[in-house]
Amino acid sequence: MHMNNSLCATICGERADMSEAQDSKSGDRPTGVTRRGLLGSAVAVASRAVAGGGPAAAAPARRVDGPAHGQDRARGPVQAPGRIPRLWREFVHRPYTHPQIPYVGRAGCRGGAARFPHHPRVLDVRDFGARADGATDSAPAINRAIAVAGRAGGGTVTIPPGIFRIDDVIRVGHSNVVLRGAGSGRTTLYATRSLTELIGVYGSRYGGDKSSWSWAGGLVWLAPEARWNSLVAAIRARAWPFEGWTGNRRDEWRTLTRVAPARQGSWTVTVADPAGLRPGALVLLRLADDPAHTLLEHMAGGGPGPEAYHWDDKTKLTSYVPYEWPVRITRVHGRRVTLERPLPLDVRPEWDPRLTTHVPELTGSGVEGLTVEAVLTPQQPHLLDKGYNGVVLQCAYDCWVDDVTVRHVDNGFGLVAASACTLRRTRVAGRGSHHPYFCREGSHDNLVEDFTVEERTVPGRPDTQLHGINVEGLSSYNVWSRGDMRMGTFDSHRGMPFANVRTDITVNNDGRHGGDASAGPLFGARFAHWNIRVVNGRAGLVKIDGLAPYSATVGIDQVTEFDQIDVPDFTGDLHARLELYGASDAVRPRNLHEAQRDLHEKRRGR
Repeated sequence: MHMNNSLCATICGERADMSEAQDSKSGDRPTGVTRRGLLGSAVAVASRAVAGGGPAAAAPARRVDGPAHGQDRARGPVQAPGRIPRLWREFVHRPYTHPQIPYVGRAGCRGGAARFPHHPRVLDVRDFGARADGATDSAPAINRAIAVAGRAGGGTVTIPPGIFRIDDVIRVGHSNVVLRGAGSGRTTLYATRSLTELIGVYGSRYGGDKSSWSWAGGLVWLAPEARWNSLVAAIRARAWPFEGWTGNRRDEWRTLTRVAPARQGSWTVTVADPAGLRPGALVLLRLADDPAHTLLEHMAGGGPGPEAYHWDDKTKLTSYVPYEWPVRITRVHGRRVTLERPLPLDVRPEWDPRLTTHVPELTGSGVEGLTVEAVLTPQQPHLLDKGYNGVVLQCAYDCWVDDVTVRHVDNGFGLVAASACTLRRTRVAGRGSHHPYFCREGSHDNLVEDFTVEERTVPGRPDTQLHGINVEGLSSYNVWSRGDMRMGTFDSHRGMPFANVRTDITVNNDGRHGGDASAGPLFGARFAHWNIRVVNGRAGLVKIDGLAPYSATVGIDQVTEFDQIDVPDFTGDLHARLELYGASDAVRPRNLHEAQRDLHEKRRGR
């Protein structure tokens, strides 16, 4: 396991059941709360310790291998003292509609399942001509094995120990195909060519000489075959390829049914016509904005601040609308449709809500147990990356990456219009990267856990930038959990990501965030940073109570500003909450995502 034992501590959760009641009060916001009052309440809460035998109950942290810190194999979880913030007590009584904390208890592949599916059909890449000699180009053989498994309906493509040279992109374009090495310390894919060499120059849709390989594409690329083919064809034709779920002109879809008004947090919706819907199907909830930009205002929490914000000139931000949220249907009863996850936003008639089709998704596929190492080349100037990138999931749903290291890459792991995927036990190592992790273009409900960003082995040149765990482009309800960041920062590239969680992470906060002014706000509503250990004491989008509307900053170390000082995008009271400032590791539960998941499992087991 890549994490230090100190990052796998026991969770202590509140003894409370999850309420099924949905709050119908408009806005679902507390009233009469000022920032000064919030700071005062945080100090008051921080001064009171909760006794071990009181309202806190211990629950074991999920392990990949070995026991969690503070846990004995024979006796189970060990009770740990801590402080339960007021925010957590509030959340357990209204988990789906809390104004500051998003519900992420179902984030990740198959709702955050501990185990990934296995396929009985096994193909060995050596049978297709791959050789572990570090000299033979094994990419054609590996891709042939993947294609055979895909055409057969799925399978596991195994790569034995050794170094396999690849001179092309490794493409997983069919569902239910798993590419599995013998372990990240035993199987290496040695990549010799960049995406610029292999596919072509991928320019920016916003003009200039920027390379989109600075934030897109991977040398191991999981994407539906149709999306891959159209994207490559567009790049080679020097046209901009839209990267999301509904095609280059966002017209590769058709309406399945219109949706009646509903509230954020509801698990069910009422539809006009259920004839085209069935349990297990993946559909797209599509919300368009209106001329007054009330959808964007809603994503920012609503109220005077977002209403006063000037949206019209934020052309990059408005290009991300309509908001597209993929979700599986679990039940159809008459015109009532139950969803796999609760609604991320209100559904209002002025946003023309509808369930639609989309490009065929990649689902049930994964990459496991290997290292992707690029040939060691100098890092390029900022935004001119050649595309020595690691692993990317695009238009993928219920897919995963497990026990994978990337080394000497421009960009590490990417989520591009990907949803309900899990990245577990991943590591970024080597000469240093531009984006160790990026999450963009409307990616939702993903889980990145047990991740490591190693300290760079080659000093960065002055004209490069280091970011960190990035989220942008209206991406929502994503989780970064149990992280060891030896460099980098908590990055937002603007584009108003909202309702994301970062929890139980140690960070040497030495990176900088990015983002173009035309991409709009740094944050939307319901961002939560929970139990964050900042080893160098430097601020930089970690303490967000002064920046993010309706946000929660709980249990972080004290930080001081540096030269990249941000100002709030929205005027007036942000309704942000700050608790246990300067008391990282004292907060209980330690891990916000795991505590929410455990509450969900407790409710199911009632």
